[in-house]
Amino acid sequence: MRDKFINYSGYSEYRMTSTIQLSHETKNMISSFGMKGETFETIIKRLYAFAVKEQLREFLMSSENCISLEEFKKEIEEKWPRSK
Repeated sequence: MRDKFINYSGYSEYRMTSTIQLSHETKNMISSFGMKGETFETIIKRLYAFAVKEQLREFLMSSENCISLEEFKKEIEEKWPRSK
């Protein structure tokens, strides 16, 4: 019985596959990011990882709703002036 459990322990590595339809143009565009012998799954996963990092970088580096340090210092000085 233990042997059967060991055989099934690799179940997490089992991957269900799906088919997606792409135009030949899109397929060629995706394949242009690949290296010889690389699968489309590998290429797409690498592109996805890059896109996630890029979104995070854009989020962290965004200047939306931000003020400069000079503006911040001015606001702080107005709210809590230093006593001299």
